[in-house]
Amino acid sequence: MNELRYIAIEGVIGAGKSSLAAKLAEKLNATVIMEEFESNPFLEKFYDDRKRFAFQTQMFFLINRFKQQQNLNQQNLFSNYIVSDYIFDKDKIFAYLNLAGDELKLYETIFPLLERDLVKPDLVIYLQSSIDRLMYNIKKRARKVEKSLSRSYITELYDAYNNFFFKYFKNKVI
Repeated sequence: MNELRYIAIEGVIGAGKSSLAAKLAEKLNATVIMEEFESNPFLEKFYDDRKRFAFQTQMFFLINRFKQQQNLNQQNLFSNYIVSDYIFDKDKIFAYLNLAGDELKLYETIFPLLERDLVKPDLVIYLQSSIDRLMYNIKKRARKVEKSLSRSYITELYDAYNNFFFKYFKNKVI
């Protein structure tokens, strides 16, 4: 277990990442890093009009996640374990799903510059769930910002996550 100092949990919206991260962090007496989705001023607008607000939403998340991940180097000094409810690479899943053209090209220029010095998780736990269950969980928790999330968008995310995890991590999954 000492080799697994940084554990990240990932999955589609509504899969239970934050709940599992909180429970695992409590069990391990770990520092917990939660994605700060509620601080994104563009997110609710994005869910209402994806094309219009995709770039702003994406760039806000990229910078915010980068700042959080940069702090992990400091956290390692004060805690034996870190548990996060996302991986930095998640940003690419959303970018490739929501951006196109020049915006995607700009994103592809910026992402590698930010990613290169970040700490990588020792273990990534990928949570999967059916689309029906994801929609149920989203509806049940009743977050205002998610009120206009459509089943079709969740389906697109579900496919994008599976594509990412089963291709990108093909030889790394145990």
